[in-house]
Amino acid sequence: MTRPITAGVDGTEESLAALAWAAREAVRRGLPLRVVHAWRFEAHDTVDTGDAATQERWVRESLAEAARTVSGLHPDLTVTTDVLRGDAVETLAGAAADAEMLVLGSRGHGRIMGFLVGSVGQQVIVDARRPVVFVRAGGRPSNEVAGHEIVVGQQGDPEDSAAALGFAFETAARRGATVRAVRAWTLPPVFAYSPASLKLLDEAGGLEPYEQKALAAALAPWRERHPDVHVIEHVEMGSAGQVLLSVSGTAQLMVVGRRAHRTAVGARIGSVAHGVLHHADCPVAVVPQG
Repeated sequence: MTRPITAGVDGTEESLAALAWAAREAVRRGLPLRVVHAWRFEAHDTVDTGDAATQERWVRESLAEAARTVSGLHPDLTVTTDVLRGDAVETLAGAAADAEMLVLGSRGHGRIMGFLVGSVGQQVIVDARRPVVFVRAGGRPSNEVAGHEIVVGQQGDPEDSAAALGFAFETAARRGATVRAVRAWTLPPVFAYSPASLKLLDEAGGLEPYEQKALAAALAPWRERHPDVHVIEHVEMGSAGQVLLSVSGTAQLMVVGRRAHRTAVGARIGSVAHGVLHHADCPVAVVPQG
């Protein structure tokens, strides 16, 4: 089954930037583009939004106009539109399930419905089973060229970051981009290591060489699968979020794995994903693990 790239549009500048990004990526991958709007009628006391029929007509017309704009820029791209009725999180997560990836504006907040990183966006990340890409307003195609790297975070064992690495390498292969694979490390208490781990550290020659070997092992299968992709192995002491952000200045895309946690007060994403979503200037792809 051919999965489309799906873009969520709410009429804001950020969501239109996300739509433009999604259209370019669909062309690169030879995939169709699906443009969706999550809509539920809401009456406002302070804003005249009309009745349900008026709102829905406005939404459909806005969606059609957005689709016509990208079709004009990419005449060979297959574009479809859908107005999805219901809760924004449920409908967007459902749309992601049938997509190659879901693309949203990172700080959209429309008059009727918005896709906020702090609320709707975070919940979509938790519930989505496919990669979710967040795009800020102001992104330009000129940023998606040689010299602008695809940065991907790697941590833990090779399988812990396999999905994020796979997404980064596939995207880089289609763009002719360099992958900068980042593994950050800190100095944990000695008791955090088992005797077996301490033996491996000793054999590796210390903590940093150990981390370098761990990163090389995680990258090995993806290097073999994509031999034409140039790779920079970046191992640095520090928190993962801070190290990733320190190299985001020339990145065209940042890719991180998703570690979602459900608590008594709701779902939360991991601190690394949370940090880069809020502070990275480039688009950020959050890829579910496993």
